Amino acid sequence: MKSFQIICAFLFVTIAFAAATKSAYFVFSDKRNEFTIKLCDPVLIAHARGLANGTITDHKHIMGTIVTEPIWYNPQWNFYMNPTTISFFDSATEVCDASISITEGHLAEVGGSFLPDNVWCPWKSFIVREKI
Repeated sequence: MKSFQIICAFLFVTIAFAAATKSAYFVFSDKRNEFTIKLCDPVLIAHARGLANGTITDHKHIMGTIVTEPIWYNPQWNFYMNPTTISFFDSATEVCDASISITEGHLAEVGGSFLPDNVWCPWKSFIVREKI
């Protein structure tokens, strides 16, 4: 009986942890390429879902800080957007605008004069779909 209680407690903790760390993955496009982002904030996830299904039309572009190393959910690119820095915008300064492919081609320069502070805001970005 004691082992059954321990197993039940373990399952409860595992389920609670999984629910608390719910993430969602979305694909955005810059009209030439596609890029996957990971969202962890429930408000941002709801906004991205609204953009994907057309019920939301404002703040449609994606902005965040990029990390110049590959990640498993975006294997075709050698960088990713830090999930804790992602936001949506309508307009931003030109200094953070670059296409996906231009960013990939200039990763060695990210953080300097190209995408200062690693902030990336591709102006042509828009959510295409949620990855399930």
